[in-house]
Amino acid sequence: MTLAFPNPSRSFDRTRNAVRFTGYDGMFEVPFFVATDALARSLATVGTAERSEADYLTAFDAARGAVHDAARKIYAEGRRTSYTLTVADLR
Repeated sequence: MTLAFPNPSRSFDRTRNAVRFTGYDGMFEVPFFVATDALARSLATVGTAERSEADYLTAFDAARGAVHDAARKIYAEGRRTSYTLTVADLR
């Protein structure tokens, strides 16, 4: 099956300091996280100390296509219980 992202929901995970979203491989739910530093490029105009959860969610939304492409790529490399996208994955 192909990894799909039919649910546009995403949330900020304070514990991981990342944005969480879900992919689906058939009926299997696959959890993904995007580290905030990977989204920081989109927030260049917002000072580091001023960045909020809402800023990271907005950055995620703006980069959604690239994030999903990167998620498909790392998912294809091997099955895990969850995946975390980093700066290197979004280049």
